[in-house]
Amino acid sequence: MFIKLENFSTIASYMDLFVEGTIVTILLAIFTVILGFCIALVLALMRLSNIRPFRGLGLDENGHLREEGFLALVSRFNPLSFLATAYVEILRSTPVIVQLFIIYYGIFSIIDLPSFRIFGFIRFDRFFPGVVAMGMNSGAYLCEIIRSGIQSIDSGQTEAARSLGMSQGQNLRYIILPQAIKNILPAIANEFVVIIKESAITYTVGVQDIMSAVNAVKGSAFIIVEPLLVATAIYFCLCFPTSKVIAYFERRMSRGDKR
Repeated sequence: MFIKLENFSTIASYMDLFVEGTIVTILLAIFTVILGFCIALVLALMRLSNIRPFRGLGLDENGHLREEGFLALVSRFNPLSFLATAYVEILRSTPVIVQLFIIYYGIFSIIDLPSFRIFGFIRFDRFFPGVVAMGMNSGAYLCEIIRSGIQSIDSGQTEAARSLGMSQGQNLRYIILPQAIKNILPAIANEFVVIIKESAITYTVGVQDIMSAVNAVKGSAFIIVEPLLVATAIYFCLCFPTSKVIAYFERRMSRGDKR
């Protein structure tokens, strides 16, 4: 199939759809990163927790710590870490589109969402399930980023905070998290770029993003290659400058860490 220049003049009459789709894509990426970060922070803290309700089973009748055996295994069981790990592994090991369909056709078929429109063209009952599905998937990936950021902080700072009388929560809030977020900020920003591209699948459940505009042009004007090229250009204009800005701030931040 050849690319015809006259088809681009036909697409010009549909540019409003592409503009609206671009706005939807940007908003979808922003809300997905926010939701994914909140989910990831909870998951990371769950994976780093040391809650072992059966800890007492690890001691024998003499009060010595069991080295092996079933009771020793049970005593090391952390339900919070187990649940968080299961969540991360399941969502990272299954396709995003499958998760999207389960969320939209499964969960939100039971929940009756209001059908109002945001800005006059964003259907909330389609947009919100897309954000939830993408946010849950993003949270599984961001969890590992946040966990590694927290673990990268020197343990001596935790000991110093305890010596000053700070609780574990205060240490996490005022000492660990601010430094960890600074270290992982470039990775979180890169996740934003990834989500801009991955959000293209949400058009399959009726989200009016860029690919939805492509589908509309294909259905009414019976052309496909040219609107795909327009969509490619829009995605490039969104992702490429954003990635360069992220790289710039990453260099500035790393320069400040050098002594």
